[in-house]
Amino acid sequence: MLWSEILFGVKKPIIAMLHLDPLPGDPRFRPNTAMEEIVEHARADLQALQEGGVDGVLISNEFSLPYERQMNFVTPAAMAYVVGRLKQDLRVPFGVDCISDGRATIELAAAVDADFVRGTFSGVYVGDGGLYNNDFSKLMRRRAELHLQQLRMLYFINPESDQNLDNRPLADIARSTIFKVHPDGLCVSANAAGQDVDEELIASVKQAAPQTVILCNTGCRPDTIARKLAVADGAVVGTYFKEGGRLENEQLENVRVCADRVRELMRVVYQVRAR
Repeated sequence: MLWSEILFGVKKPIIAMLHLDPLPGDPRFRPNTAMEEIVEHARADLQALQEGGVDGVLISNEFSLPYERQMNFVTPAAMAYVVGRLKQDLRVPFGVDCISDGRATIELAAAVDADFVRGTFSGVYVGDGGLYNNDFSKLMRRRAELHLQQLRMLYFINPESDQNLDNRPLADIARSTIFKVHPDGLCVSANAAGQDVDEELIASVKQAAPQTVILCNTGCRPDTIARKLAVADGAVVGTYFKEGGRLENEQLENVRVCADRVRELMRVVYQVRAR
């Protein structure tokens, strides 16, 4: 049995993204915004996700654009405050993702007692924000220092938008990553958030790593989720669950989660599990 089936209590778990509003220090943060407003927006999204039936929640600073490779302290501090305020409402396992900063992600997980994390912990990428060199030797040592051996780590095995400078087949990258750090899970993405991942690509990674949890990380909708779960061990879903299936509105503001859209996708997932 995969660890994901034990933690989430189901086969093929659906992990929902909970996107936090812009936080203090972020370019999109409005000076007149109170932290209480950010908390209440997050609480409303959490309620919609849990009412809709998701199996886990991943809390991220999605609107801290452009993302920092080494975060200012205020960002994980603000995230910790929000998570702390939500803890009493969480009914499913939860994780955190300080986007683009692996060390901040691990340290935040230690502070809020998260069940899992997701992040770009390995690989070298180039993109709009420059060169991203991820040193997992330091991350794994920091994890050991914080006694987080039970923390489940989900690795981006390919980036959503940047170019991987490692041109080996993704299955080969998966094999070597497993040999060196034994990640708990690998997230397979398309070229951008919301785009479909090729099922053959997911299958190639799963074949290379049969004992590792392989998650479809982008492009999951009611019309695609059955195909994704036929080859993946679960999925991470974000944009589809939001009103109108939009990440942001015309004012570049965070769009709220729609419980009906969550239920719509989860109905298909229940049918997949029943088969």
